[in-house]
Amino acid sequence: MEKKLIGRGVLAGGLAGLLAFAFARIFAEPVIQKAIDYESGRDAAQAALDKAAGIAATAHEHEMFSRTIQADVGIGVGLILFGAAMGALFAIAYVICIGRTGRLRPRPLALLVAAAGFLTLYLVPFVKYPANPPAVGHEDTVRDRGTLYLVMVIAAVLLMMVAVYAGQRLQARFGNWTSSLIAGAGYLVAIGVVMLVLPQLGHLSANVEEYGRHATETPLPLRGPDGAIVYPGFPADVLSQFRLYSVGAQLILWTTIGLVFAPLAERLLAPEVERAGAGRGQPARV
Repeated sequence: MEKKLIGRGVLAGGLAGLLAFAFARIFAEPVIQKAIDYESGRDAAQAALDKAAGIAATAHEHEMFSRTIQADVGIGVGLILFGAAMGALFAIAYVICIGRTGRLRPRPLALLVAAAGFLTLYLVPFVKYPANPPAVGHEDTVRDRGTLYLVMVIAAVLLMMVAVYAGQRLQARFGNWTSSLIAGAGYLVAIGVVMLVLPQLGHLSANVEEYGRHATETPLPLRGPDGAIVYPGFPADVLSQFRLYSVGAQLILWTTIGLVFAPLAERLLAPEVERAGAGRGQPARV
């Protein structure tokens, strides 16, 4: 049964990735192009400043794939594979939860697991380290940024597991509703402490040395030798739109996984539920 559930999770995740790609292609891709155009313009302005200062121009690397390939095939294949991987992880979490969530039936259990996946694997880490479009981010901090984001994801997942366990332990004493509130409040406090401990991206050493101490890596206005602005900072509307569409794509992904997987899981688990209920002389719940 476990393999069948995981297979259904992969199927649901692949479909979810396809829908997320359609959303990203329509809404996020034009914003990405604006960010790339900004980066190109800023690089040209920096090259002009370097030339005026007598600094030799650095050679630019040619892209292996065109923007058309990246925007269509690259993002599409990437999101479908990512969705399938998330669907597999979702199904594994679902299998673990079966029989450990009281009388919760297969469909609502699927939706709750999907909601937990969206929160822990994306939304909570996003609050601390939101997604950035091209041109936002120092090339020397790529490894540090990846490590910090992974730490944030692991902390969000582990603390959620602790919160669920604590809620179950407190249920007998305080009831389901109150124990859930206590566990949820504890999770918010704990994840808040983690966010306070982890550094801001603008505080990474490479950023401090080159740009000074700032909260984010968002490019500041480019200034000439006299201090005059020769190229503006990164547009705030482009940044906010990209982050909004990133959340939208992930919300579509996890919602689709939950909605597609729920009936598939119920059909697979229904015979076992009926047999278990018949053994007790009443309808059973999973």
